[in-house]
Amino acid sequence: MQPDPTDELKKALAERILVLDGAMGTTIRGYGLEEEDARGQRFAKNEKDLLNNGDILSLTKPDVIADIHKRFYEAGSDIVETNTFSATTISQSEFFVEDPREKGTGRKDPEFFEEKVLNNEFLRQLTVDLNVEGARLARQEADRVANDTGIKRYVAGAIGPMTVSLTNSPDAEDPAFRVVTFDQVKRSYTEQINALIDGGVDILMIETIFDSLNAKAALVASQEVLEARGRKLPIIISAAVGRGGETMISAQKAEALWTAVAHADPLAIGLNCSLGPDLMKPFLEDLSSRATAHISCYPNAGLPNPLAPTGFDLEPHHMHEFMKEFAESHLLNLAGGCCGNTPEHIAAIAQAMKEVAPRSLPTT
Repeated sequence: MQPDPTDELKKALAERILVLDGAMGTTIRGYGLEEEDARGQRFAKNEKDLLNNGDILSLTKPDVIADIHKRFYEAGSDIVETNTFSATTISQSEFFVEDPREKGTGRKDPEFFEEKVLNNEFLRQLTVDLNVEGARLARQEADRVANDTGIKRYVAGAIGPMTVSLTNSPDAEDPAFRVVTFDQVKRSYTEQINALIDGGVDILMIETIFDSLNAKAALVASQEVLEARGRKLPIIISAAVGRGGETMISAQKAEALWTAVAHADPLAIGLNCSLGPDLMKPFLEDLSSRATAHISCYPNAGLPNPLAPTGFDLEPHHMHEFMKEFAESHLLNLAGGCCGNTPEHIAAIAQAMKEVAPRSLPTT
């Protein structure tokens, strides 16, 4: 069992800006994997394609995932995220359960998720395997690099936003309709979180939040799991913001987000993904001015660009400049990169963070 690292993380965060990792999906593409690689023997006969299911590679190409974690740690990451962004029964159902809309036999609704997803033993076991193995691979590399360098490394269990929304209806003609219930989302997150802890994570990271109600379900699940297990682990909460940077995609502002989660006393709250570092700065400034927690930031490497080497506009030196500016503006305690950020980007960000002191926590 991993001990609670909250106190040592707080001590480190008071001394320097800690570095997160970069983009798992972007880095995976550099390995030139094919559909056959993603399926492996275990999923060779699956009816749906799996190449875009990056989480599955923890089971079918664990050497690739371990190598990616290793490269990010060696680039300067203090914390890497597990390859479990979509490792819930609800999100994995997109790849393994027939969508009733495709054959005109119905629509996705709470009854569908109860019968076909949440009580699907194949998906439940898959969720356990993805999260335990995803955590184990990151833990293995964290401990190896720490032994080699003498510098402690941490593993954050990545808990993504799911493919459903509790706040918004997908049916313009029925604004009260929701495809799932709060309890169903919480149940799916509970299974993921238990497995991440079994795999040995140090941190629970609820990330890429576009719907704060989904995030609340993940937060409640985290608190209930930790209480039931008699454990304590730090929690990081990270939202995605829309064009202009001032609101989340679901239109919630920074003040409302912090108010919604402050009771959980997270280690950090921040922003990730979005449209690039420049467009998220207004929301980051607002969050930093209000939150009594540490601030994390790991933006996309700009906007998507199919002609760029990584598929995004910004190269490592650009991310160095943007993130250094954020740090010099006293906005950061943890820094990294999301989509488009390779180990080379993280190395540039890590270098920038060496030159600047961390944001001080507000005294009130």
